[in-house]
Amino acid sequence: MDERFSDRAAAGQALARRLAHLRGTGALVLALPRGGVPVAAEVARALDLPLDIILVRKVGLPGQRELALAAIAGPDGQTLVVNRDVARLSDISPARIEELAAPERAELRRRHDLWIGSRAVPDPKGRHVILVDDGIATGATTRAAIQAVRAQGAARITLAVPVAPADTVADLASQVDELICLVTPAPFWAVGAHYDHFDQVSDDEVRRTLDDLRARP
Repeated sequence: MDERFSDRAAAGQALARRLAHLRGTGALVLALPRGGVPVAAEVARALDLPLDIILVRKVGLPGQRELALAAIAGPDGQTLVVNRDVARLSDISPARIEELAAPERAELRRRHDLWIGSRAVPDPKGRHVILVDDGIATGATTRAAIQAVRAQGAARITLAVPVAPADTVADLASQVDELICLVTPAPFWAVGAHYDHFDQVSDDEVRRTLDDLRARP
């Protein structure tokens, strides 16, 4: 199937239609920043569900920063998931991965202060959590998010994304209770190739979106 989305909002609306069975259930929608936030916002609005953010960050391969060597999740980046194939092929040691993760952990702390600050965050323990992103490439950040939410005691996890490679979807399906992916193109080139408009999402847009959704009755 070769489908394009006009923008992240349209992709979120399409996802919401596939997630209609969860409308009003009290499930917690968690967006992977930054690109997942406008997608997840549409899901939360359509399904009348609360929205928040899960702090997750890619650790890029030196010289190829877009290729995920690993990913971290949590306010302090305490959850670390290594892309074993990339680490093995690039011959990068665990110690070097930790070095590369250090500035990304600092960025997660900055984002925590910016987007969350001192406010209370929803507790996933015992809840159905819907993880939403604008798409998946290698799946490293998604795996980190899944592990972090599992560690917090989520009762059930649904992973919902507009686009991802078929092999990544197959791998991730065993790690969650439900997986919804609208498009699995072959060959897969990049997430942004399946959007007409795929501008970078700013810190301010993330903050405004979260504030707007939290202000709902």
